[in-house]
Amino acid sequence: VQLQASGGGLVQAGDSLRLSCAASGQTFRRYTVTWFRQAPGKEREFVASIRSNNNIIYADSVKGRFTISRDNAKNTVYLQMNSLKPEDTAIYYCAASSTIILSSIPNHQYYAYWGQGTLVTVSS
Repeated sequence: VQLQASGGGLVQAGDSLRLSCAASGQTFRRYTVTWFRQAPGKEREFVASIRSNNNIIYADSVKGRFTISRDNAKNTVYLQMNSLKPEDTAIYYCAASSTIILSSIPNHQYYAYWGQGTLVTVSS
C-alpha cells in the first residue's frame, strides 16, 4: 500500500487543521493506520491510531483535541486537530500495517508503510 499525507500548514495557537492520509490498494480497510509526529531534535512519537475494526487509540497529549477517523470508501484516514498548541509543531506522518498487534501500535518500528509526512507549524 502507498500512503500520501497532506493537510499541514502554518496556523496560530487555538486553530484547527485536518490532515489526510490517502492510500492506494483495495484492502485498505484491513489496515491499522496510525499518525506519528516528529519535532525537530526529538524522537518520532505516537499520536493516534485507528484499527480495521475502528477501535481508536490516542496519545495522552492529544486526547480531547484530536480526532482520528477513516473513510474506507475513499481509502483515507483523517486526523482532525483542534485547539492546536505550539508544542504540536512537527512533521506528521501516517503509517499503516495489516499485521500489527495492539500492544505494538504506538511503536513506529512495527510499520512497513509510511507516507511522506506533512509539516504542521503552530505559532504562539
